[in-house]
Amino acid sequence: MPVKQIAEGVFAFAGTPAMMTDQNDGEICNVSFIIGDEAVAVIDSGGSVIEGKALIAAIRTQTDRPIRYLINTHMHPDHLFGNAAFEGTGAIIVGHHNLPRALESRGSYYLQSYRDAMGSALMADIRIVPPAKLITDEEEVDLGNRKLSLKAWKPAHTDNDLSVFDHQTKTFFTGDLCFIGHLPTMDGSLLGWIAQLATLSGIKAEVAVPGHGPVSSPWPQALEAESRYFDVLVRDIRKAIADGVPMSDAVKSAGESERPNWKLFDEYNQRNATAAFAELEWE
Repeated sequence: MPVKQIAEGVFAFAGTPAMMTDQNDGEICNVSFIIGDEAVAVIDSGGSVIEGKALIAAIRTQTDRPIRYLINTHMHPDHLFGNAAFEGTGAIIVGHHNLPRALESRGSYYLQSYRDAMGSALMADIRIVPPAKLITDEEEVDLGNRKLSLKAWKPAHTDNDLSVFDHQTKTFFTGDLCFIGHLPTMDGSLLGWIAQLATLSGIKAEVAVPGHGPVSSPWPQALEAESRYFDVLVRDIRKAIADGVPMSDAVKSAGESERPNWKLFDEYNQRNATAAFAELEWE
């Protein structure tokens, strides 16, 4: 796994902006690790056990310190299908307090629905491994003279988004609260996400590792593109609702002006517009 050092003791791997398949081993999101004086924290395990094992191997090229934490930023398979690779490492899996419920609800569906795209061989070792340590608000963990702040967010991208801030280097790991290049996907609350953008942008980071996009991005400028997309989507959907346009028609054109700015637009925009319509029609 070709990881990149983006700050002192901070390494990240940039996923491919694509759908999860057997050809890419599910390696579509960004995964990272941070090395402290005593231990290592991993941020997301990737989209397959193969990727998770490759991430562990990459860590071992940099340090022999124990992996103390595996932090899952949210429930989506590209971020945690690699969890099973960390069994036996001693890593404590950490997640948002809503993550166990989300995985209980969707885990079986994820395992079944990704089988066609990823193939039975790649899926064979993948299991849903829930977190053992839950974050309800904000909490610090220490890797040995290296403190990380973990924050549980209100519903936004999902209802179980968790971010990580490394105080030593002022590196902010956003999970999928920030997308760059890859169209943002809605699985929580569009209005909740928009409402928290100001809090997100106020975090005093020097660089960010988004869930998808360049693994070292300036902050808070990294939020500008998705903020613009949200504004356009909300404007288009509100107008459609005011004009009495049915959902089935509104979702075909909402956000269309943003098409040139994003990868995977066709795969996700109508789904986003449908979720936005369902939320906004009850304003």
